[in-house]
Amino acid sequence: MPRSGANAVGYLDRMTHDRSPIVALATPAGRGALAVVRLSGEGAFDVAARVTTPWPFVARRATVCTLRDATGAPIDRALAVAMPGPASFTGDDTVEFSVHGGSAVSAAVLAACIAAGAREARPGEYTRRAVLGGKLDLAQAEAIGDLVEATTQAMRRAALAQLDGGLSRRVAMLRDALVSLDALLAYDIDFPEEDDGPIAPARIADAADRVLAALNQLLATAPAGEAVRHGATVVIAGAPNAGKSSLFNALLGSARALVTPVAGTTRDAIDAVLDTPRWPVRLVDTAGLRETADVVERLGIEVSERALAGASLVLACGESDHALADAVQRVRALTEAPVLAVRTKGDVAEVGSRADPSRTDDLRAETRVDGIVRVSAERGDGLPALVTAMLEALDARHGVQVDDAPRLTRERHVRAVREARDEVARFVSLWGDGATPAVISATHVRGAIEALDGLIGTVSVDDVLDRVFATFCIGK
Repeated sequence: MPRSGANAVGYLDRMTHDRSPIVALATPAGRGALAVVRLSGEGAFDVAARVTTPWPFVARRATVCTLRDATGAPIDRALAVAMPGPASFTGDDTVEFSVHGGSAVSAAVLAACIAAGAREARPGEYTRRAVLGGKLDLAQAEAIGDLVEATTQAMRRAALAQLDGGLSRRVAMLRDALVSLDALLAYDIDFPEEDDGPIAPARIADAADRVLAALNQLLATAPAGEAVRHGATVVIAGAPNAGKSSLFNALLGSARALVTPVAGTTRDAIDAVLDTPRWPVRLVDTAGLRETADVVERLGIEVSERALAGASLVLACGESDHALADAVQRVRALTEAPVLAVRTKGDVAEVGSRADPSRTDDLRAETRVDGIVRVSAERGDGLPALVTAMLEALDARHGVQVDDAPRLTRERHVRAVREARDEVARFVSLWGDGATPAVISATHVRGAIEALDGLIGTVSVDDVLDRVFATFCIGK
């Protein structure tokens, strides 16, 4: 949700908005069919005119041109688009050159622009200027970074929803509710002589309770947001030679983990991201859990135990019913995450077993797990059912994914909302005891507003005053 430029500048310590022309390569360096060089800032068109023939261009129309260096020698035949401000990403005049890919061409274009009066852009400077120019708020700017870095479809969808302003609108609504609450308090403080205050204390308490509940609801999205951003950690655990690495490789569809019949082969945790339809899964293959005197193997087991402690879900693996029950028992002592029992090597008959299907019910009761999945990494049997069971378990833990629902995906967001929640909780406590003057209690509401301001980059000292005048017609 775009914010006003004045508000954004106010939030960023009213720092000087440098609008001098900057230039940078907007596509990855190296060999490719095309490279895009972006030039933006006050005077960007003057710089472009010095390196481009013909000039000027028709705004927002792709034009074939020749780019020249400081001596006038041609660099490349390019396609250029001029975008006059403020209708551009940064809000300033912008020119984008599509040149032939390769480091030599793009480097020569950059050098020519710098010689013509531009400077090389700093990391993130275009997006920073978009924020300072009121084109984006801080949460949307972060979403651009998340979208660029997205490695899974779930992360892409979440970043796109945040860029569209979903989180910003939710935070702005909460901020608006807090400003309304502060307006009620301001009126109560300024006009206490009117019938012991014109605002019923219960009305203020109800408004604060509603905001507090909404802040808690938004804060509750943080675990799911973390799982979307970094992947829900699913740890494969069990005894050595239980088929963990084979299962890991089968789920990924590639041989990432070393598989041998020698127990204790895996000495460290190996992880990879599995892009599933609903959740990005950070799959972790761990060293076998057992008692050992081998120092190196013991270190690997300690890594496994730490991975289990931070897991969102654990796949406890065993190649027999007895081994599976033992694996679940060991895992439960090391994690609070839900445990899914996986009977590995389903293509190999268990010695002494008659493969009685009813044994699954007995085993489920014995291991106290919600589900048992039988798989064969060798043949691929049971893998789709296992993925389905994993997703259902993650849905139960983090909530069913709703793509356009606002969620907190960064620690900065979590800190800001938690601070706002804590400030409102302090206000509710002080207001409820009735012993603290309203002017002191109100400082916590303003503290909550400032915390949310820091999330989206909004500051306006006149907000509360404007609301008081509009609502209560003071002075009439």
